[in-house]
Amino acid sequence: MWLAPRADSRLPTTGDLAKLVAGAVRTPEPGQDPATRTFQALRILVNAELEELEQGLSAALGLLAAGGHLAVISFHSLEDRIVKNFIAHESREEVDRRAPFAPPTRALRLKPLGRIKPSVEEVKANPRSRSAVLRVAERLPLAGGAA
Repeated sequence: MWLAPRADSRLPTTGDLAKLVAGAVRTPEPGQDPATRTFQALRILVNAELEELEQGLSAALGLLAAGGHLAVISFHSLEDRIVKNFIAHESREEVDRRAPFAPPTRALRLKPLGRIKPSVEEVKANPRSRSAVLRVAERLPLAGGAA
């Protein structure tokens, strides 16, 4: 649906924004207000939530002792992708491709232990849990025995 430019571009209330979005969304998700993702996107942007998550993961890894567990619950795919990629990156050695037989330039720091999603029963009891994902990784000792 095409919307003509609005003469008054102000949206004084969140209800006004929700109505505008509802008129513009072509395929709303069943059981969800069409403006939900718009408000989520605004909240993520204003609070710099994705940048904060990246900083928090790095800080947590720096504080985690060898053998300790990093457990992160994400509630939407943007967060989960950041957590998944962080754990994957810290679970790989970096090797200089020009010298493939040389020692790694960065050692493994995490060992992924898995991910858990809510069961059907849990989602029935708590519908808000439907998008949650728990990812867990173990802190590995650094080469040479340091933590």
